[in-house]
Amino acid sequence: MIGKIAGRLEYRSTDHVLIDVRGVGYIVYVSNRVLAGLPGNGEAVALYTDLLVREDNLQLFGFTTLVEKEWHRLLMSVQGIGAKASMAILGTLGDDGVSRAIALGDWNAVAKAKGVGPKTAQRVIIELKDKAPAVMAMGGTVAEALGEEVLEAETPDLVRRAPARKANPAQAEALSALGNLGYGPGDAAGAVAEAVGTDPEADTPALIRAALKLLAPKG
Repeated sequence: MIGKIAGRLEYRSTDHVLIDVRGVGYIVYVSNRVLAGLPGNGEAVALYTDLLVREDNLQLFGFTTLVEKEWHRLLMSVQGIGAKASMAILGTLGDDGVSRAIALGDWNAVAKAKGVGPKTAQRVIIELKDKAPAVMAMGGTVAEALGEEVLEAETPDLVRRAPARKANPAQAEALSALGNLGYGPGDAAGAVAEAVGTDPEADTPALIRAALKLLAPKG
C-alpha cells in the first residue's frame, strides 16, 4: 500500500491534484480543506495517502496529517459513508472538528457535510464514538504506519514535509487517567473534548479536574 507521497505539485483540480514523483504523475484526491492549504504549482509537497482498491479503479486519497487519514479510514467503515462522503466530512470539519463532533455526540456538525443526511450523521456518531479516544490521542506525532510504501522524490531538497500539528499531550493523558478511573471511552472523550474547548492550553491536572466536573452526576 502507498502510505505517503512526496514530490512536486504539477497541477490542481477541484477535488484532486497531480504530484510528480521521479517523473511519474500520481493523481491524489483531496478535500477542499487540504486543497486550500497546498503550495503553488511547481512546488514541493508531501501527503499521507490511503489507497482505495476497486475492481475497475485504483484511487489515492491525500491527507496532511495521520489523524486525518485515520479518520478517513474509520468514517469509511460506517455504512452509508463512502470515500466522497468521508472527504466531504473532513473538508467541512477538519480532523479536529471530526474528533470533537464525535466525542460530543454532535451529529448536526457531521450532517453539515455535503451529501450526509441526519440518519447517516447519527450513525457516524454511534459507531465511532468509542473509537474517538484512540484517534484523538494520536495527534500529529504517530510514526508512519508500518508496511506502507512511501513514494518520495530522489532529491532530499525537493521534499517539504507538511507541518505536523503537535497534539496536546495533556489530552491523551487525561483520557488515559479517566479510563483508569473507570469511565467509558466515549464519556471520557466527550468530557475531555469539552474541557479542551473551554481551555485549549490546560495542563493534564486541569483537564482531569474539568472533565471530572463534567462527568459528575447532575443534581
